[in-house]
Amino acid sequence: MNSADNIVVPVDLGERAYDILIGPGLLADAGDLISPFLARAKTAIITDTNVASHHLQALQSALDAASISHETLVLPAGEATKSQVHLFEATDFLLAAGIERNDTIIAFGGGVIGDLAGFAAAILRRGVNFVQIPTSLLAQVDSSVGGKTAINASAGKNLIGAFHQPVVVLADTALLDTLPPREMRAGYGEVAKYGLLGDAEFFTWLEENAPAFFAGDMQIRMRTVETCCKMKADIVAKDEKESGVRALLNLGHTFGHALEAATGYSERLLHGEGVAIGMSMAFRFCAQNGGCKTADANRAETHLKSIGLPTRIQDIPGATPQEDTLVNAMYQDKKAQGGKLTFILARAIGDAYLNRDVTEEELRAFLKNELSAP
Repeated sequence: MNSADNIVVPVDLGERAYDILIGPGLLADAGDLISPFLARAKTAIITDTNVASHHLQALQSALDAASISHETLVLPAGEATKSQVHLFEATDFLLAAGIERNDTIIAFGGGVIGDLAGFAAAILRRGVNFVQIPTSLLAQVDSSVGGKTAINASAGKNLIGAFHQPVVVLADTALLDTLPPREMRAGYGEVAKYGLLGDAEFFTWLEENAPAFFAGDMQIRMRTVETCCKMKADIVAKDEKESGVRALLNLGHTFGHALEAATGYSERLLHGEGVAIGMSMAFRFCAQNGGCKTADANRAETHLKSIGLPTRIQDIPGATPQEDTLVNAMYQDKKAQGGKLTFILARAIGDAYLNRDVTEEELRAFLKNELSAP
């Protein structure tokens, strides 16, 4: 497939508008695709050990072919890298590499690297350009688009960050072939989210096409990434800084982020797995409180389970998180306002809404039920 066959999804943000390019083989053309955004033929790459072992040489070769000089920082893989220590390691590296305000950084990795490198770009010299080259499914369908950049704090996930849009996103769908199966499944949690929050037809399509997606059908994979990116681009264009409709993209995240915090941002629970449990919990909460049909909650959970994703707190290996730990983490959620809990709930598959009226008593009653389930 040549570059002419790639899909282009625009993100309409006026002066900060950019394109998402989707298709196999983009990495080989990265130098030529990035060149128009460079003030000079110099850049810096931030990546992690997993991505570096599979793809760094290909990116460096593409930059060399376009006569773009580059230096590379390779960070440890994993959610724990989204920390102040590694953020300042990145900014020190960029300054030592001579990256100036008009230069461009390349975030080359999954959601962790995209978030951290994007935040480093946002704060370095009060803001430099960056390119997203997402290498995981989760990053290609979600985290690389929309300009949310952040690191985690001891109090919770993504609590230190900034909105900083990339200049272009290159989503090479061929890179998904090197993902471990668990990472691929975790990324699918974010894919399913788009159907569950606002596109019932897409969710039905996923139920029918998930086997082909995981079997490696490139056209199915491209359509999946395109659909998710189009929906996110439309929402971001309407609400760049999450003052309204963009919050719907956090379906399942209030529960999921609390579970990630409770498990120490460790390999016990990947982000997409936390989202899968969180979405299942959100639908069960609604079903138990009359907000949606039990059949919809069961259908959402059944599909996620069919992929091999966890849907219950008990599916997380190791000690079960405590009720108080989860509640305290939810109050630290970045969507909380005026000391009130904020949840994204659902009336039906494809119909999510924001709710700030859930009381702590209702939450604790639900969590007791969830934690005591067999």
